Amino acid sequence: MTEPREPAVVLVVEDEPILRMMAVDMVEEAGFEVEEAANAAEAVAILERRPGIRIVFADLAMPGTMDGMRLAAAIRGRWPPIEIILTSGHYARDAVTLPARGAFFAKPYDRRAVVATMRRMAP
Repeated sequence: MTEPREPAVVLVVEDEPILRMMAVDMVEEAGFEVEEAANAAEAVAILERRPGIRIVFADLAMPGTMDGMRLAAAIRGRWPPIEIILTSGHYARDAVTLPARGAFFAKPYDRRAVVATMRRMAP
């Protein structure tokens, strides 16, 4: 008999509190464990102290010195195994250069499609 697997950990990075809360709910309802950050600097601090994060689900447009694209580049450079899903209400898919293995969803995104992508990234 195999041991039940721990749920994959998803880090949600969203500066808008209501949108972050909705994204956290979506991820938890899908059966993942969730960490949350309000900006990229907070996300990097969480990644540095919390091993086991499998997916980062981040908004592109965030305040501070690092937006979602810079965060994705930092993750790909420092934590290459982590999968990255980017989202934006300001950019279209063709305006975004995704990191290797990255995915993009325009806001408002289809929750089922996002969850399906997360499940594919962290089987």
